[in-house]
Amino acid sequence: MMKKIVNTEKIKSSFVSSMGHLLPAGKSPEDVLGELFADVQMQNIYVDSKTFVDLIPKKRSKQLLREYKLAKKDPNFNLHEFVRRHFYELSTVRSHVPFVADLNDTISQHISKLWLDLERRNRRDKGSLIALPYTYVVPGGRFDEQYYWDSYFIMLGLATEERWDLIEGMMKNFVYMIRKFGFIPTANRTYFLSRSQPPFFSHMVRLLAGHKGKSTLVEYLPFLLKEYRFWTKGRSKLAQEEHRAYARLVEMDNGSLLGRYYDNRTSPRPESLGEDTGTAEEAIERDSERLYLHLRAGAESGWDFSSRWFENPKDIRTIHTADIIPVDLNCLLYQLELTIVDSYRILKQPLFARKFQRLADRRAVAINEYCWDDRIGFYTDYNFHHHKSTGHVSLAGVFPLFAEVASIDQAARVAEHIERDFLKEGGLVSSLVDNGQQWDAPNGWAPLQYIAIIGLRNYGYFELANKIKSAWLKTNKTVFEQEHKLVEKYNVIGGNRLGGGGEYPLQDGFGWTNGVFEALSSERD
Repeated sequence: MMKKIVNTEKIKSSFVSSMGHLLPAGKSPEDVLGELFADVQMQNIYVDSKTFVDLIPKKRSKQLLREYKLAKKDPNFNLHEFVRRHFYELSTVRSHVPFVADLNDTISQHISKLWLDLERRNRRDKGSLIALPYTYVVPGGRFDEQYYWDSYFIMLGLATEERWDLIEGMMKNFVYMIRKFGFIPTANRTYFLSRSQPPFFSHMVRLLAGHKGKSTLVEYLPFLLKEYRFWTKGRSKLAQEEHRAYARLVEMDNGSLLGRYYDNRTSPRPESLGEDTGTAEEAIERDSERLYLHLRAGAESGWDFSSRWFENPKDIRTIHTADIIPVDLNCLLYQLELTIVDSYRILKQPLFARKFQRLADRRAVAINEYCWDDRIGFYTDYNFHHHKSTGHVSLAGVFPLFAEVASIDQAARVAEHIERDFLKEGGLVSSLVDNGQQWDAPNGWAPLQYIAIIGLRNYGYFELANKIKSAWLKTNKTVFEQEHKLVEKYNVIGGNRLGGGGEYPLQDGFGWTNGVFEALSSERD
């Protein structure tokens, strides 16, 4: 009987994988629900704007809108009641029994059980949720989808438990989305189809290759190339564009090509409509469409939001993400280029390998030319509109060590800054600015701790890396002992260690915190 169930599951997954990419992509809720969508989001029917965009309509949108237009004419009309009757909350949780932490479990035992609770399976499009062929792991809380860059750090934890079946299924889901959409969106939601996230796909491929062998690089090469084209398309259009920038590609003054975060739409984010329109209303001197683009680009960066995107580090109304060459993005694209090089070498295709090696080498030179701020002694983002460093120091500056594009001297100065300015009692702070944004002080985030630790080790700073590791794991354990949970971000400076700030309450779960904790704590000393 069990074998029959397994075979049925494989058939269903294979069908979605082979046929699903032929079906047209669904539309974002604001396009489908129009007036109803705007009314619900602007009237704050739900505390969290993401709640409504994730609900499932019980009827076809045209019929629903007709009923809405008639119903709202009633002087006693109640919008919240209308939504409650015509929408429902989708549960993709495999077990209907709510997860309850066992107070006797160690943190590692807790995480192992939590992985099962964070598993999802959804093979049919439902509302804004896009079907995926294989089981996946979600971050937790309000984040109930397979997110792009979160998944790499989740996979690090799953790998320590030898959950390669789950990792490979998640990889196949990303391949499915690349085939269907031409890129990996932020997550499998229709309202995320205009933007991506930090490109960690090549790191996922290398992680899987470490388990299955080098042939994995060849297997995923077509999709690495499609990912690369997404981030670099538009070269022929640069000359006609203002500031020589098109989509996610920018031509620098010296002719080199670097990447930026972007979004294909210039409207408020559907999942944050109230927040974005509120920002636009307060920024009366700015063009609203341009402002929305910068907010959306900031969301694509994963750092939503941070002072690194603001001209005034204290004021989100000065956000200008799309004017910036991000140091972390270009380091990740450099690593993507090198992964493609290694794939072609395995295939014994030297011409293509040399082509991408040249691209990688040029990018490394450009990163150091434009993102190294010698005055500060640290890597920063670069404002290509103003032809200068943004001057904002953040943990993104450690990515060149992670990607190994920094010189020995540059790495030494970065390490000095990390130890002197960023390392706090509870781990590394994301930036040196405390402004109420979640990717700034006093918050520390698991993925940035991991990137910094690996980057410092790459240049021999093992003692400093171990200090960071010890401080971060202690923070995770302290909160776990107090609350018996893991959270998405932590206050590394003081207080009860629970992170804060941003557009929504602190979330439990939490995928990448669990993954990084397992990866670091399982290391041999």
